[in-house]
Amino acid sequence: MKAEVTENRTISAKKEDNFSEWYVQVIINSEFADYSAVSGCIVFRPSSYFAWEQVRDYVDGRFKDDGIENVYFPTLIPERLLQKEGEHIIGFSPEVAWVTQTGDTKLDERLAVRPTSEAIMYDNLSKWIRSWRDLPMRLNQWNSVVRWEFKHPTPFLRTREFLWNEGHSAFASEEEAEAEGKVILGIYHDVLKDYLALYGIPGEKTQKEKFAGAIASFSIEHLMPDGKAVQGPAFHLDGNNFSKAFDIKFIDNNGEKRFVFQNTWAISTREFGVMIATHSDNKGLVLPPKLAKIQIVIVPIYNDKNRDEIIGYSTEIYNMIKGEFRVYHDIRDEYSPGWKFNEWELKGVPIRVEVGKREMGERNMVAKMRHTSGSESISLDNPIEVLKLMLEKIHNDLYESSKRFVIDNTHVVENYTDLKEVIKRGGFAQSPWCGSQDCEDRIKDETIAKATNMPFHVQELAKGKRCVLCGKPAKHIVNFSRSH
Repeated sequence: MKAEVTENRTISAKKEDNFSEWYVQVIINSEFADYSAVSGCIVFRPSSYFAWEQVRDYVDGRFKDDGIENVYFPTLIPERLLQKEGEHIIGFSPEVAWVTQTGDTKLDERLAVRPTSEAIMYDNLSKWIRSWRDLPMRLNQWNSVVRWEFKHPTPFLRTREFLWNEGHSAFASEEEAEAEGKVILGIYHDVLKDYLALYGIPGEKTQKEKFAGAIASFSIEHLMPDGKAVQGPAFHLDGNNFSKAFDIKFIDNNGEKRFVFQNTWAISTREFGVMIATHSDNKGLVLPPKLAKIQIVIVPIYNDKNRDEIIGYSTEIYNMIKGEFRVYHDIRDEYSPGWKFNEWELKGVPIRVEVGKREMGERNMVAKMRHTSGSESISLDNPIEVLKLMLEKIHNDLYESSKRFVIDNTHVVENYTDLKEVIKRGGFAQSPWCGSQDCEDRIKDETIAKATNMPFHVQELAKGKRCVLCGKPAKHIVNFSRSH
């Protein structure tokens, strides 16, 4: 046998003591992602890009099933187009990166590196849409965007370039445009629950927090283990704002010219930051099974005398299950079993199968679940069904834990003193609000908490309530929280 390698990457920070340091160590040491030579931009290593492909392919399939078509538009956007919708450019201006010259030649017009694609896409839509027969037009593109934020960059949660989908649709009527919101948010809800094992709170954004250029925005909000909120996937009802700015008109079936009604929507790789923070522990990464590049790792335990015999047995297991799962057979001689255990725990592989002399003699294997360290002895008579049930249990456990955390840390408060106390501790302060931006601004100024969204499922509770700050009749229930 070769000389053993004894050095392991470890997580030295504790999740409960130093969340920020722990979070970065998990991402880097697990080889999920890495820093790049460009400040604020990360490298997606094979494990994270595989996970993104799973999310992308699922969402893309749902989009196509609903009649949405994929397109691709340029990364560079002429400044004159970006300036057409005033509120839009004001909202993005501080984050826009500009191309001003090629080689030694200065450009006649600055080109923005895509922060979002409304401007470049809608210039073409104004040419493509002529009649009611051209509608609805529902387009999507998978791309990267650059937003040169100056806050402290954090892998996945706040990077200057990230991956996402951006959907753009145009309808003849406002009612059709509004109806699309339920469909898109439903798709996003399903991928969060069924792939990332994440629970989120869907609701409407306040006017202050809506997307620049939209008339209304809707989001799914997450709560991180440090008690701060993160905005998840979002849907924006844009009304006629962009169609008027870009002159996107159609002739209706009565022969009259009208502006289209538009929507935009997106899910991004920010979700991986929430997933990592929510599920992972002090041993390293914990991945939901559907996103794990390796779902099961087989680690044979042998010595010099029985190596070939044990590896022959573990190879039999590998061949038995590889058609059903993404499996890695770890027969590297230079690493000890203990080293391998630590390595695969760090990388978040959902199930580790251990086989040695005893398992070979009993014709079974020991399967250990990453998220709980719980193990089960599995006979080789029917291992596939048992392993499938274990992976399903892992996913369900992760989702239920995520859901329980959000619910347990959502506090109904109806007076300002209690709100400030909740914000100080961390979590959602779910409070009645009068709808005044003055109250919203004052809460943010005094507590550093913003209105994350107005959860759909509690809006009826606003009736008869008083604003948590000013005491006037409440119009909405809002989740206030500090945010990443």
